[in-house]
Order: sequence, then structure tokens, then C-alpha cells
Amino acid sequence: MLRASSIVLALLSGFIAAAQPAAAQEWPTRSVRFILPIGPGAGVDITARLLADKLSARWNQPVVVENRPGGDGVLAITSVLNAKDDHVLLFAPASAFTAHPLMHAKVPYEANDLEPIARVTNTIIGIAVPSTLNVSSLKEFVDKIRAEPGKMNYASATGANDLLFAAFLKGEKLDMAKVPYKNTVDAVNDLAEGRVQGYVAAYAILRPRIQAGKVKVLALTNPKPAESLPNIPTATQAGFPAFTIDGLTGLFAARGMPLAVRERIAKDIREVVADKAVVERLSATGQVVNPGTPAEFAAAIQDQRATVQRIGEVLQLTPGQ
Repeated sequence: MLRASSIVLALLSGFIAAAQPAAAQEWPTRSVRFILPIGPGAGVDITARLLADKLSARWNQPVVVENRPGGDGVLAITSVLNAKDDHVLLFAPASAFTAHPLMHAKVPYEANDLEPIARVTNTIIGIAVPSTLNVSSLKEFVDKIRAEPGKMNYASATGANDLLFAAFLKGEKLDMAKVPYKNTVDAVNDLAEGRVQGYVAAYAILRPRIQAGKVKVLALTNPKPAESLPNIPTATQAGFPAFTIDGLTGLFAARGMPLAVRERIAKDIREVVADKAVVERLSATGQVVNPGTPAEFAAAIQDQRATVQRIGEVLQLTPGQ
């Protein structure tokens, strides 16, 4: 009896293994939706729309981008999970959810409910001020905040970037008030008009106001300098290494999508972004094209979780607080 059971299990395993590559080749069988936790205009949005156009042609299926900002990214995540559909995917910065354990006592999902499909880009994140603030470096900004405690406001992209700014202020013993936004992209308008004096966001959001002379980027939070922005230092180069986190962006599925399907999607994305024209377009909007497999993306997310944990220690936050 045991031998017969072993034979049955072996056969089932073989059938499953054979079915996964077949499923990978057949997917997608209908239109695909990319759900974003941030509004139009952000680097993530620009990347998702360009990718959707290229993948739609490759897959012979429509790929639709839906912006669902709000709730610190929870709204977009739950939209994907509640759909219970492997054609509804989350296109997001990992920072939209890696900080959730420190920001919310409870969220309506588990950490392993999302499975990485592919890293796509590293978004360039800038520390920006209104040009009228008349500061030209991160140190000058720090000195100005210190000289005028409680008189200036800041905003930041949702999630880990939000905690990063708060930890920076605490570490430097600075007093600034946070201005909350349902859609953090909207903060750039107040920054340009001087109603907000500090803003951490994707360079793509800041770029139009930079070109208009309304906004100045003092430093980048990314650990490595951006080749496309040689005149802007990283926060580490500016003397503030604690103000560092990478803009890790990619595609996620609800738990249960077979690895073979995720690897096939990642392969398609790598081939799309290998196009020089795509690289140039994304680079111009503040993206560093850096495609990765599901395993590589998962490892990068774990690195970011470790960074967020260190930020939480500075802020004296504990998971689920």
C-alpha cells in the first residue's frame, strides 16, 4: 500500500511539474490589470504605462493601468488580493508596503500574500525644496530647519520614504510638521508654491517643477549616484548617510501564481526593457532600469525590510504598534 501511494504521489508531482510550464506559456488568457498605489505622474506610473503598452503587444492582450492611491498603499494591495485573479497584478514601489508593520497596528493582509514577479527599475528619489527657500545643499536645509524650529512643513511619498524623513528629522533633532496627502503626488504643487518646504519623492514627480525653476533637488536618497543626474549628490555624499533608501519598483502577484508563470513574466519584462529606446525614455524620467528575476526581487525586498527595521529603531517603533 505504501509503495502504491508513493507511486501516485510521484505521478501527481510529475503532472504538476509538467503543467506549470504549460500554464506559463498560456498566460495571459485575457486582459491584464496593473494596480498602482500612487497617482498619475509618478515614476512608477510612467514606468507602468510604458511597460503596459509594450507587454500588451507581446502578450496579444490589453494591459490596463489603474491608479488607486490612498491608505498608505493598502487600498491598492487589497484591490489586488480581493480580485482573486492572477491577471490582476500590483505594480508598486516596495516601499509602499515594507513599512506597513511599523505604520499600522493591523493591515488586512499578510506579508506573504504578495509574491514578487519581477524587479523593473530603481526609482530615483529626490529630497526637494522650493527654489524660493534659497538653500543649495542638504546641509543648508538642515541648518535652516534648525534655525526655525516648527516653522516649516514637509511631505513625503507613502510608506518607507515617509518613515525615512521622520527618522532623518529625529536623528538630526529637527522640528518640522508633516502635511498628510491622500495622493502624495499632489504635494509637489504645494512645494512649488512654498507652502511645503521639504518633499521626498520620485524625481519624475519633481521634474516638471524643476524644469520650471520652481523646485530644487538637494540630494538623492538612493545609495548610488544617478548617472543621469551627475550634479545631484546622494544624501551620503552630502554628509547624511542615514537619509538613504533605494526606490525599488516592480511587479507583484497575489499568493498562488506558479513560479513558472512569474519567471516567464519576468523574462518578458527583461526583454522589453532591453530596448535602448525604453531605457532612454525611463532614464529621462528618473528611473534606473534594473530588471530582476522573482528570486532577485525577493532578495532586494528583504534588504529593504532590513533598512526599514533600522529606521524603525531610530523612531522607536515596533511592528504592529
